[in-house]
Amino acid sequence: MKITKKTILNILLFAFILSFFVTPLGDYSKVLLNKVFSFSPAITDEENRNKITDYDWRLKDENWDFFNFKQSKGKVVFINFWASWVLPCEAELQSIQKFYDAYKGDVDFYIITNEEREPVEAFMKQQNLTFPVTYLFIGEKAAIPYLKAPSSYLIDKEGNIVIHKKGIADWDNTKIFNLVDKLLTK
Repeated sequence: MKITKKTILNILLFAFILSFFVTPLGDYSKVLLNKVFSFSPAITDEENRNKITDYDWRLKDENWDFFNFKQSKGKVVFINFWASWVLPCEAELQSIQKFYDAYKGDVDFYIITNEEREPVEAFMKQQNLTFPVTYLFIGEKAAIPYLKAPSSYLIDKEGNIVIHKKGIADWDNTKIFNLVDKLLTK
């Protein structure tokens, strides 16, 4: 029996596809594909923007200390719901890290998870992420509804939700940076 080029190519293609399911290469490839297909989120038209009316929201910081979201009233705020075990979150968090690096100190960042502290710290170290993590209390009242991870909000100084993105997005781009610069100067 003679093996043709077509048969060899089919076997290689099958092995490549199979690698996505049974090897670490698959995880890295899935993260890369999520990054490639993430785009800048859409900006909500001014007349369609919802507004935060109640900033009373109890959270925990990266040191596991309680604080209240009220501290961000009157500031530009970025909120992201994520989980370390959700593959699209892993892809999105790298762009959030770059966004954080560009605007830390000017924008209040709430990168929120409902996971336990230890696995989150291990994940952050493994991924070389340095933004502050915020921990959510499930069942507590919140300024905005908790959404399935990944999902994000960008809020202006008046509490208007300028961006509400369900799913993965690219936060490290000129469109977002120009928008944030504009929101900061208002």
